[in-house]
Amino acid sequence: MTMISDVWMSSSIDPWRRLGFADFPISQPDGSTVSCLSIAGLGFRFLPELSDPSALGSCVSGWTLVSDLVSGDRDLLSVDGIATRVIAEPVVAPQLTHALNVASIDHLVITTGSLDRTCGAITEQLGLPLKRIRDAGHGMRQGFHRAGSIILEIVERPDLAPETAAEIWGVVFVVEDLDAAVTWLGPDAIGAPRDAVQSGRRIASVKKEVGLGLPVALMSPHVR
Repeated sequence: MTMISDVWMSSSIDPWRRLGFADFPISQPDGSTVSCLSIAGLGFRFLPELSDPSALGSCVSGWTLVSDLVSGDRDLLSVDGIATRVIAEPVVAPQLTHALNVASIDHLVITTGSLDRTCGAITEQLGLPLKRIRDAGHGMRQGFHRAGSIILEIVERPDLAPETAAEIWGVVFVVEDLDAAVTWLGPDAIGAPRDAVQSGRRIASVKKEVGLGLPVALMSPHVR
């Protein structure tokens, strides 16, 4: 099984702290220490090298995966352009709470110029099979993989050249009470809830002016 341990942020942690998220120190492969958040089991590792967002608005520079396919820690050059480190044992993070009450990670969004190429790399290199492909309209296609409890939503965008490498673009958190979370954040930080693609669910997007380093959205739980 392959799961996502953390994503690497090349942006400031300060906007997350201002939203009340508590951080903790975590070791880098070179022995240095950086700050990390743990939100519903997904880590956000803040690297010392800051960079401006990419053209699509993301400061995520890579990710750490936990896989039983390896016997020890190792680095991959890339998974279709995504810098990747694979570790054999998960990182133990402290139990931290937050007023948003994030219950789980719904999905990570990965953009690409070629759905077939990126989904093929994820399947071959990470052992995560492609579950389905969806025509999202307006020239966009989506492919879906699952890494543990987290869905990887691969989005082929028509505004990207076919050779454009994959990029971790955004994350969607599931919160127990979307209206309460939106009220707590306030209109300066988040937009109004709207219907999600999944029937019966709603979603609200954190405004880019908050400066989290990647697009973040909050979603209501699955309808039971």
